[in-house]
Amino acid sequence: MADPSSYRPKPGQIPDSPGVYKFRDEHGRVIYVGKAKSLRQRLANYFQDLAGLHPRTRTMVTTAASVEWTVVSTEVEALQLEYSWIKEFDPRFNVKYRDDKSYPYLAVTLNEEFPRVQVMRGAKKKGVRYFGPYGHAWAIRETVDLMLRVFPVRTCSAGVFKRSAQIGRPCLLGYIGKCSAPCVGRISPEEHHELAEEFCDFMAGRTGAYIRRLERGMQEAAEEMEYERAARLRDDIGALKRAMEKSAVVLADATDADLIAVAEDELEAAVQIFHVRGGRVRGQRGWVTDKVEAVTTSGLVEHALQQLYGEERGDAVPKEVLVPALPEPVEPVAQWLSERRGSQVSLRIPQRGDKKDLMATVGRNAQQALGLHKTKRASDLTTRSRALEEIAGALGLDAVPLRIECFDISHLQGDDVVASMVVFEDGLARKSEYRRFQIKSFQGQDDVRSMHEVIGRRFKRYLQEKQKSGEWTEEPADDARVDDNGATAGTVTTSTDDLEPDPMAGRPTDEDGRPKRFAYPPQLVVVDGGAPQVAAARRALDELGIDDVAVCGLAKRLEEVWLPEEDDPVVLPRSSEGLYLLQRVRDEAHRFAIAYQRSKRTKRLKSSPLDAVAGLGDTRRQALLKHFGSLKKLRAATVDEICEVPGVGRKTAETVAAALAGAAPSAPAVNTATGEIIEDDGVPPAALSAERGQER
Repeated sequence: MADPSSYRPKPGQIPDSPGVYKFRDEHGRVIYVGKAKSLRQRLANYFQDLAGLHPRTRTMVTTAASVEWTVVSTEVEALQLEYSWIKEFDPRFNVKYRDDKSYPYLAVTLNEEFPRVQVMRGAKKKGVRYFGPYGHAWAIRETVDLMLRVFPVRTCSAGVFKRSAQIGRPCLLGYIGKCSAPCVGRISPEEHHELAEEFCDFMAGRTGAYIRRLERGMQEAAEEMEYERAARLRDDIGALKRAMEKSAVVLADATDADLIAVAEDELEAAVQIFHVRGGRVRGQRGWVTDKVEAVTTSGLVEHALQQLYGEERGDAVPKEVLVPALPEPVEPVAQWLSERRGSQVSLRIPQRGDKKDLMATVGRNAQQALGLHKTKRASDLTTRSRALEEIAGALGLDAVPLRIECFDISHLQGDDVVASMVVFEDGLARKSEYRRFQIKSFQGQDDVRSMHEVIGRRFKRYLQEKQKSGEWTEEPADDARVDDNGATAGTVTTSTDDLEPDPMAGRPTDEDGRPKRFAYPPQLVVVDGGAPQVAAARRALDELGIDDVAVCGLAKRLEEVWLPEEDDPVVLPRSSEGLYLLQRVRDEAHRFAIAYQRSKRTKRLKSSPLDAVAGLGDTRRQALLKHFGSLKKLRAATVDEICEVPGVGRKTAETVAAALAGAAPSAPAVNTATGEIIEDDGVPPAALSAERGQER
């Protein structure tokens, strides 16, 4: 590991101008390429105190052994040079997108004497017109089959073409009218090239004028009583319209645009691109990348633009590029795109209307792509085994942790404090054994104290189960209270009826065969947090005399693993499968806790004094609120006025009036985000959405 101060340039040596810089390792290999508006200011950021650097940046500068730079005239030149060097040197610490599949394109080889329509994959070739990418090759073939009726362009291979020319007889497509048969001279090279150009124009979205021309020809043929030609043109129009229907209109103004969306977590990011031409989605593609450098969403977007348009020219770069976040600064990137297109390119974030809605769809596709990538990665048995071995080695465990339990605390500014427990066995989630807790021993926000309580309650129940089975002879602690349902006091457990239990062979079970809730101990407890939360969890276990369960914490900000009584965290390599598994366990615990906290908050905010009125069902409760307009007005109504509501008798009216009189009205709640007073008969949707920004 190199000391960055050993190769740090003197401040006066670094020019204060735009440029591109390269970090090299001790073997001279380029490990990172970057650009800067001011080389002096940017490079100075890499040579500050290592403790202040992002972990990924810290790893890069300690791996490097030298740095060099090249001065350029403008930021656009810096962008171009950065892209060229990344392609040339393939530096290990730069974000590099990789296709999540090899996408097929519809290609027209305009560089040949007789252009050919075909499916192509891989690197693009000069002189070939590409359309797509498509999700499946069969989708291209279906489209081409419909269009060959109108545009009978050559689709055969060079061998078939040459053979037909030699024997003077076209292939089957030539006989059925789906090829103009240039191989036997039915059409000249010039006419066939013009036919291929018309095919490309139609695929590029210029469909309206061509269909109108065919419709005029059909009408003229009918007027001249050439009914066979009119029928053929009618069928041609139908075939083209069926080809167009395969891609629905998404932007009514016939826009040419690319929409780029990003889904990311701490370690990986997925990018999805929709190619819209003539208002229709003509292609879709996606990439997944490891975040090997400290990069923001804006940086990911800039890298995606370089990857997408670095080799493109002309119409391949659309007039409009819509992104979730603008690169910083945006002007050089927009100018670079405009230069590659040869005309002005608009690079912006959609704010309203159809484009914003379509961007949301692209974003959902990106989220699904990232989730699918993680699922595929997690489902591999070899990968899971390696992850567990890496965790055991990093934490100094005697054996791999086959069962991992993770705990997280969630609350909204100290209200509705809850906790979650998720279980992973052999690297896979066991959702039937997830558990949820309410924090009741104190009020307010204290994550450390909450963690101590939850860990204590979970393992007190474990000791109780051991005592029942005869494995434990000591009496459990006095405060390990159990309710009628067999759950520790203060615990809301998820019913095994709802979660479809899947008991494993040899697992401790109740009389009905269901697995006991807390009878199976983990080998590793993971808490969401740093050193304080880890210390609280370890203290709870020590108080119960449990010393055979390992504890660690995963701090979200820097993805550091904390161990009890250790001053420094364990930093796993960012490519570590063990870190990836711990992160997935922690994120699942966070998701489960947030979902429970939101459900509790929603029920609390929507609760009403009418809920406690015996014999008053949903229908009559709604009728009362609809008749009076609010709970406040209902509370002020007399018994006779309540009796006027259809379906409410005098006895029920007296019960309602008595219940509302006994329930003292609380002070009005105020939505702090909007200043809106929340009436006691309902909760405005804005209240819930504003609160979600404050929850943990």
